[in-house]
Amino acid sequence: MWNMPPEDTARATHFFIDLSRKENMHPNRFKHKDVPTKLVAKAVSLPMAVRGHWFLSPRTEYCVAVQTAVRQPDGDYLVSEWSPVVEFCTGDYAMEHLQQLLDKANGSAGRLLRFSVFYRNQHPEYFDYVRRECGGLMRPALKDSSGSHGSPINGKLHGVFFSCNTEFDTGLPPRDSPYGPLRFQIPAGHLLNPNISLYFADFYCMYTAYHYVVLVLAPIGTEGDNFCRTRLPRLDLASNPFLTCTASQRQGEEPVYCHASDVIMEVLFTEPVNLDQGSVEQISGHHQLMSLTTANAKKDPSCKVCNISVGR
Repeated sequence: MWNMPPEDTARATHFFIDLSRKENMHPNRFKHKDVPTKLVAKAVSLPMAVRGHWFLSPRTEYCVAVQTAVRQPDGDYLVSEWSPVVEFCTGDYAMEHLQQLLDKANGSAGRLLRFSVFYRNQHPEYFDYVRRECGGLMRPALKDSSGSHGSPINGKLHGVFFSCNTEFDTGLPPRDSPYGPLRFQIPAGHLLNPNISLYFADFYCMYTAYHYVVLVLAPIGTEGDNFCRTRLPRLDLASNPFLTCTASQRQGEEPVYCHASDVIMEVLFTEPVNLDQGSVEQISGHHQLMSLTTANAKKDPSCKVCNISVGR
């Protein structure tokens, strides 16, 4: 937003807006006889805010400068000096953007399959450390930068990651894992129950056909729950496309737990988890390459399935 003298306001026909990522350090400074349409905003009463057609990346530093222009009969422009460069940084995805991402994820989720345990694969050294230094508690760690650049939990929310996907033929967790040869398993009801808030946090892929959905499980009233409440869409435990807990129709029976079949679930639990609540066992399959993990993995920006347009 900017002000102009009244005499210039009456003459101005266009504004030229130079917008670039700060990291580039090379201003656009286009030629006025061949101006991209998206860089032109028609003059209106000032002061004004120009609403362009740019799609800005979240958590990114930008530079912007403005010229006032008067179009001449020959098609050329009489222009002012460039304004001082203004630097700004975009924020995380807002709730409305995450809702767009959730809607896209919904279309890829597939049918619900039953499961009974959450599991976490790691190397023997990890579990030795947890027992020796942490009293058997797997403590929350800061979420890395994997997935969508704008997810509000990246680099801000602590948690312990679990999986819950099962194999179609056995209904059990997969035999292989890239995260380590030892697997901690915990009954689903320990992490997913009516005392837990369930939130949608991300939907992404890594240049593959597989897509990942990131969910957050936070005990109600905890710091993690308070963090997510104003930043992430909350899901109904009994009715959502990704992860459900439904009370049994028969008294005394365990609830029914289901996960989406066509996406890979990454579930972040925001509180410490004690090894005594489950069991640690060797997996029956192979320990896969670490390159297959999602640690700090970057989202494919060209995928039309899991990317959204964030206009500014």
